[in-house]
Amino acid sequence: MWGPNSQEWVVTQYGTARAGFILVNINPSYRKNELEYALKKAGCRALIAAPGYKDHDYYEILFNLIPELASCNPGDIRSHLLPDLYMLIMLGNEKYRGAFSFDDILKAPSTSEISAISDLQGKLQFDDPINIQFTSGTTGFPKGAVLSHHNIINNAYSVGYRCDYHNRETRICCPVPLYHCFGMVMACLQIPCHGATIVFSSKTFDAGIVLKAVHMERCTSLYGVPTMFIDILNHKDLQSFDLTSLYTGIMAGSPCPIEIMQRVMSQLHMSEVTICYGSTETSPVTFQSLRDCSIEKRVSTVGLVSDHIEAKIVDENGAIVPVGVTGELCTRGYSTMLGYWKDEARTSEVIKPDRWFFTGDQAVMDAEGFCQIVGRLKDMVIRGGENVYPTEIEQVLYQHPKIKDVQVIGVPDYRLGEELCAWVKLKTGEAATENELKEFCKEHLARFKVPRYILFVESFPMTVTGKVQKYKMKEQSVKLLNLEHILSH
Repeated sequence: MWGPNSQEWVVTQYGTARAGFILVNINPSYRKNELEYALKKAGCRALIAAPGYKDHDYYEILFNLIPELASCNPGDIRSHLLPDLYMLIMLGNEKYRGAFSFDDILKAPSTSEISAISDLQGKLQFDDPINIQFTSGTTGFPKGAVLSHHNIINNAYSVGYRCDYHNRETRICCPVPLYHCFGMVMACLQIPCHGATIVFSSKTFDAGIVLKAVHMERCTSLYGVPTMFIDILNHKDLQSFDLTSLYTGIMAGSPCPIEIMQRVMSQLHMSEVTICYGSTETSPVTFQSLRDCSIEKRVSTVGLVSDHIEAKIVDENGAIVPVGVTGELCTRGYSTMLGYWKDEARTSEVIKPDRWFFTGDQAVMDAEGFCQIVGRLKDMVIRGGENVYPTEIEQVLYQHPKIKDVQVIGVPDYRLGEELCAWVKLKTGEAATENELKEFCKEHLARFKVPRYILFVESFPMTVTGKVQKYKMKEQSVKLLNLEHILSH
């Protein structure tokens, strides 16, 4: 399935699961080469595509990739580049050469074919692969995480249970994309797990439309990443909407500044909002805060390990570290993916023979079991031999009254190996200088943690799911700061 949020997306998710097909989620932002890679890697037999997304004309991309569409009959594609693909199904009312329309497919089945699907149900197994989700591909080619019925239905149930969906009438506003686990699992699968109503505000995130949807549909739960909540809280018409129906929701993807959390709980009435942590490879949630957690726990930790999941933190030798000591977070349990599609080597790098999944995240756990993510192993900055965790510096800078959002990365340096660079988004109408922010950091951080570079920006490079792409920030920073010559050495 390739496209932004739509009712057809939901129908496709449920239809493929019922038929025992493996649904391959394709990022709506993919261009020709990325699409070709995903379709080839997964061996897709059929593709359901929206007409387009933002400035992407999907059919034009597909026609360039599959020129055979000009002369083939629908359902009989014979592509030299994609030999597995034989069917293209397009959403919308327009007719496309070589493709079925989604509406035609819905009207096509005979009574006997519908009966065949019903007869099939007893043969489908809970451990069957049902979904392939491509990771963001920050390094190398994207990997296809293979998830089962058992993975995702149990994860949805567990997350919803901790949100108290089983005890209350639930109406979830879901502005996050369905192509990712966040929307597909934590929203769509609350329908069978907890009888929830799901409200999809728009095809892509729009803060004003989210506010209108919550107001009109009396939503009780709201999903998003911190940057979405920041945009919602800063919307010019925030005060004109009645949001009192909200009580909970899920915030995930990155740490939330305490000021934003306070406003989410007060202005959005989400006093029981929960923080979720996990990855595509773990279906996705393995840690979640409780509805009655203190605000400090909500902003400084990702909560407690989920029900029926094990967790440990290990050193570089794989030995469990004491409470309060930083190491790599590992998890094990029903949520761990089956593996990466047709990639045993990369699977074995992250899932060990005893089924422990190595997350690649640096974490520390306190005596109560609350887990704090201090950074990615690959994001950790080593400055002159000192390990520096960007998250710590970001949390300090978030406290500055003029700062709306901030991200910290490492950039190359001749003498120290790496230096710190902060990308800063200021609040509307505010002005600040590099020196002002550096002096603020010096008051709260050791000198080696004070960023050498401050870049004032309007936006961060983001994935469709709202995650900041720090590798792209690093690439752009190297150019902006004229550091290419260091990399060449």
